[in-house]
Amino acid sequence: MRPTTVAGYEALARAVTPPAVWDYITGGAGGESTLRGNLASFAGLWLAPRVLADVSAVTAATSFAGTQVGLPVGIAPLAYHTMVHPDGELAVARAASRHGALMVVSMYAGHTLEDIAVAAGGSPLWLQVYPLRDRDLVAGLVARAQAAGYRGVVLTADSPVHGVRPRDRAHRFQQPFPAAAVNLGAQSPAAAPTLKQLLDAGLDQTTTWRDLDWYRGLSSLPLILKGVLTAADAVRAADAGVDGVIVSNHGGRQLDAAVPALLALPGIAAAVAGRCDVYVDGGVRTGSDVVKALALGARGVFAGRPVLWALAAGGEDAAGHLLEMISEELLTALALCGCSGPDDLDRSLIVAETGTWARLLAR
Repeated sequence: MRPTTVAGYEALARAVTPPAVWDYITGGAGGESTLRGNLASFAGLWLAPRVLADVSAVTAATSFAGTQVGLPVGIAPLAYHTMVHPDGELAVARAASRHGALMVVSMYAGHTLEDIAVAAGGSPLWLQVYPLRDRDLVAGLVARAQAAGYRGVVLTADSPVHGVRPRDRAHRFQQPFPAAAVNLGAQSPAAAPTLKQLLDAGLDQTTTWRDLDWYRGLSSLPLILKGVLTAADAVRAADAGVDGVIVSNHGGRQLDAAVPALLALPGIAAAVAGRCDVYVDGGVRTGSDVVKALALGARGVFAGRPVLWALAAGGEDAAGHLLEMISEELLTALALCGCSGPDDLDRSLIVAETGTWARLLAR
């Protein structure tokens, strides 16, 4: 029998995933306080539904950076899908296409950008890149993505180095096999004792705001900046002409004690004031979570770990079922809140418990 919740897929995935790979997927940085905080931030909010509203035609459709999508829920960029299933990104792209969900393809994907585009069948894709020392490699990836029909580029800005993750340290985790970052050419795991050291060696720690013009100039595609957690940085990104920001702490995998993304969202959305799209990731598990995030100012959300859990548990079919569950929950939550679609959501639907949320929303 299929799971009926995201937690059900988590349990199935854990049972079939090697411990080192499981800890790589599920673990966070340091003591994992930010990882826990992402989930707790959703639990601290309640919804105040409106009644006697016409909800005879509820839709989840919206747009991401000018591209129409069937769901305000995208697939976050996740490296090495092939760790957990040989079809990897191909299976997820096919599953996303059935729901019109946008997928962000990691530059560390286990299948080629072109093959993933074929699997998506025209469903929207964005390419995620890190700021690498080898700029020719980045430029080549973006050119390939645009030629293959991708609709946007996501620059991950929160990773001048990769976070210290004790679970990975315990396993001395290296690049997983048979997974490989096939779009980056040859890599040699033997060149570094751990995956963190291998990946850090390629990152450009000199990248600053002045480099955004270079990234914007790589293509005509929208540029989205991922990893923003302060209103000041979001405003600076909008000033620099980016098309969107993703409020994200990298799923709690970078800086432990970084603010939960949902807590940062309202202030960032208010500061940007519609000058660019605002998205959020980290801790999204249900359709009600999506409603909460959109009511606080997000254009859309991105889901990460749950997608890999479903992929590990049952490949394309399970990944599609996961999106189906979230879609059904979202449509139901919209109707029960008295809203016909994502654009009807606003902060008046949110009730905060006392404490941090109450203080934030009182500003």
